[in-house]
Amino acid sequence: MQRLRKVLRHASILVALVGATKVSTGLSEDIAVPQSTQDLAEAYGLDEPGRMMERYLLAHIDQAAVTWKAEVTACITPEAIAARQVRLKKKFLEALGEFPPRTPLRSKVVGRIVKPGYCVEKIIFESQPGVFVTAALFLPEPKQYPVPFPAMIVACGHSAEGKQYDAYQRVCALAAREGIAALMWDPIGQGERRQLSDGRGGLIAKASTHEHNAIGAMSMLLGRNTATWMIWDGMRALDYLESRSDIDSTKIGCTGNSGGGTQTSYLMALDDRIMAAAPACYVTSLYGRLPRTIGPQDAEQNIFGQLAWGMDHADYCLMRAPKPTLLCVATRDFFDSNDSWASYRVAKQAFGVLGRSEAMGLVEVNEEHGFTKPLREASVRWMLRWLKKRDEPIEEPADLEVLTAEEMRCLPQGEVMFIEGARSIPDVLRTEAIRSASRRISINQEQNLEDRQKSIRMLAGIRRIHEIPKPEITILDATADIFPQRKGIRTQPIVVDVEPGIRLPAIWCTPEQGPIRGVSMVVDGDGVVGKTIGDAVAQIVERGNAVMAVDVRGTGLTQRTGQRYFDLERHGPDGQDFYLAYLLGRSYAGMRAEDLLVMATLAGTITTLKGLESGGTVPLHGPIELVAIGEAVVPAMHAAATAPELFSSVTLYGDLEGWTRLIATDAAHVPLTSLVHGALEAYDLVDLQSIFGKPVQIEPHRKEHSK
Repeated sequence: MQRLRKVLRHASILVALVGATKVSTGLSEDIAVPQSTQDLAEAYGLDEPGRMMERYLLAHIDQAAVTWKAEVTACITPEAIAARQVRLKKKFLEALGEFPPRTPLRSKVVGRIVKPGYCVEKIIFESQPGVFVTAALFLPEPKQYPVPFPAMIVACGHSAEGKQYDAYQRVCALAAREGIAALMWDPIGQGERRQLSDGRGGLIAKASTHEHNAIGAMSMLLGRNTATWMIWDGMRALDYLESRSDIDSTKIGCTGNSGGGTQTSYLMALDDRIMAAAPACYVTSLYGRLPRTIGPQDAEQNIFGQLAWGMDHADYCLMRAPKPTLLCVATRDFFDSNDSWASYRVAKQAFGVLGRSEAMGLVEVNEEHGFTKPLREASVRWMLRWLKKRDEPIEEPADLEVLTAEEMRCLPQGEVMFIEGARSIPDVLRTEAIRSASRRISINQEQNLEDRQKSIRMLAGIRRIHEIPKPEITILDATADIFPQRKGIRTQPIVVDVEPGIRLPAIWCTPEQGPIRGVSMVVDGDGVVGKTIGDAVAQIVERGNAVMAVDVRGTGLTQRTGQRYFDLERHGPDGQDFYLAYLLGRSYAGMRAEDLLVMATLAGTITTLKGLESGGTVPLHGPIELVAIGEAVVPAMHAAATAPELFSSVTLYGDLEGWTRLIATDAAHVPLTSLVHGALEAYDLVDLQSIFGKPVQIEPHRKEHSK
């Protein structure tokens, strides 16, 4: 295939005037269809196109890692470390959003079970009004150990059983038998705290991580994170310990495994009450192997923008330096142990600068992922060393007795949402969404159009047109059989490199006869390149318009497939790539909107193949028509609202459903790539239509529109 590569040079945006005519939704099946998507991708010069976004985002993570390494390497004085601690805590808290107010815990003990060497009090408290937390407090034998007891909080990993899980009970029981009280609670979505309603008076039976991710999708629109609520529950657990006269509140530790290691890492970094900490099977490196192997994990394990502003796992230790911290590592963990050691060395150096090298430790056992017996023993020994000044080997008894699931249950029905007056975290988010809507009304009345557009650009990460680098164009052989054709339409496949690592396949369609009266652009969340030239495009061309049909990044040929971890049916097929972008503080909606701005500029400055080949332009006299289908609706409206001068009208095949409405039901289909962190603090999707200020026609989206 013969290719001609040209760089498009243009000093100004020249665009075409098109009316807001309704697009036909028909479909013709008499068009040649490409035999192989792989062959078509190769024809477009796309190597492993489904991994394009992953490669692009990992390259940006690598760039951020260079900056991060330089920053931590420069922390060679106590003053530099203190400054980094202040900066990172501030950024961390900003990314989490505002915590709820500290309201009365209204705690009550609902049961007591005695076991050999310890007893368990079953407790319910409210971390927020109506947000019930089921917990278990493992207490030492007072005849053996005098009160007040030192204590530790134990954060559960992602077991569906929550606090009932055997290994988590065992670390609590071991601590209690050694004289340390241990408070463990059910995280949201686990144990007795399932959160998602099916709308019929029941609860959606999903894996705990699915609940975490669903709550994460809702939370991010309000500038929060699943971690926000989990951290707050942990802080309120500390409040509960402080409220008890039998607990020494000056001697409190924290441990947890896997997802509990995540919570431990966050809590130990942010809450100064935690004297000693021992996160297990979690601390590794987000700049290291994790994003390249198992990929980003659950919603709460990804903090918005943290890799852009330089917070890796090692920093959770650094932020609390020089307070005693032990990393509990499993050699054969999927959280890479080599990167655990790398994070340990970074933290160890900081502790050394502060004169407390001995307070930063690491224990590694030749085990797979899990709170195994050696790690349970190591974490409890660490607590004994720093909370009781007792440093000696301990061993978990082989006959250690723990509670049955029924004994551990705090509620007869086993679900907090069946308590009268109970609120779920989605309920909390719905209340906050209503407050945000009220605040937006006031803000929108005070701001002018330019200020509102500025807010959208800032939140979604959309640059002004003149700030986006000029694209590079590759013209392909239009006669190749691999490309779709249609009688009466001249088609020219092109490739547009909008930035390094991002290549957009497109087809420029023009009438075979007659003048070009205007220009339209068609974009589909499922992709348009590689499909037949359907009636929707054909009828636009028949009325004299040229059409630029394009697959924006991560759609069509470059769509990531096989990523099922983030609930494919609920959140779309590219959750892990989305979270790579999220870690970098990037939004898919914003990146795709920029793609559309680039393509609209290109479409508005060329009207014939001859003009494209020569690098010249045929000046037109107005903006272009934008047609968006399915999940392309969200980036299309972001593009239109932030650069309305490019577009005469927008036709949408799909709902412009407000994000507030998506939060209104627990069972909503919420594609992650359509979300913008913190957007509801400034705008909802429906606001984009009024900001655009020109005709927007909305039609139902049916699957045939994407054919």
